[in-house]
Amino acid sequence: MTAGVTKTTAGTDWGKADFEAIYNCPDPRRYFSTLQPLDYQIPHHGQAVFRAVTEILQRHRSDRPPLNVVDLCCSYGVNAALLNHRLSLADLYGRYTRYRPDVPTTRQLIEADRTFFATRRRDEAVRITGLDAAGNAVDYAKAVGLLDHGFAENLEIDEPSPALRRTLAGTDLITVTGGVGYITARTFGRLFDCMSAPPWVAAFVLREVSYRPVSALLARAGLVTEKLTTRTFRQRRFADGDERRAAFEALAGRGLSIAGKEADGYYHADLYLSRPAAEVAAVPLAELLPD
Repeated sequence: MTAGVTKTTAGTDWGKADFEAIYNCPDPRRYFSTLQPLDYQIPHHGQAVFRAVTEILQRHRSDRPPLNVVDLCCSYGVNAALLNHRLSLADLYGRYTRYRPDVPTTRQLIEADRTFFATRRRDEAVRITGLDAAGNAVDYAKAVGLLDHGFAENLEIDEPSPALRRTLAGTDLITVTGGVGYITARTFGRLFDCMSAPPWVAAFVLREVSYRPVSALLARAGLVTEKLTTRTFRQRRFADGDERRAAFEALAGRGLSIAGKEADGYYHADLYLSRPAAEVAAVPLAELLPD
């Protein structure tokens, strides 16, 4: 079992390893040092996809720059860092795994990170609101300037706060790189109730999880959901044999083959993009995304 993984859990309906101990630390050092040996890479794939999506959205809505993006399960602002800065996921691994767990202090790391990210910010940066149940992670991402707004709220349990409702009103795009399963259509429904017009939704979803309840909700809001059929995206290596076996069983239960995908020892995610029908017809998903 990898360090930082406490046990396996059926909390996501199959025996996925529990990384809860790394998700709500004061800073992201333990998060990156735990996930690097597992080759956690889905934010890298998200970087290319989300940049492509925001670029076409920006062209369509040039009268209201910059875009308003809501990143679900935002953690320490990893997607925000990659979307808005001249950085790669490898850069973030290199930065946070070179430190000791306690030196520098979190306060010192925050000060250093403010400069680190500010000097690498892209001219095409968008406004990002982060939503995650992990308060320490959200606070870090806000403190270093990765999030314009951040909310530590669990919409699976509670209604959005008044402040979150106000912030969500003008959302153009919702992004998520693996939280679906922990969050369900209930969260998406509460988000959409706050929004003046349905935003686009770009979601990476592990193949063990059905996206149908979410896509059905989005359809009722007037969005057409496309699934990229030409490829899947590696998320990370399986943490151990138990997790691998549980994933294989979950996929078999969904009637999905692991050949050429999870058989390689990695979780794989599908990409879904939800948009109004006219925009789907204008630029289909396969044309919108880079190879």
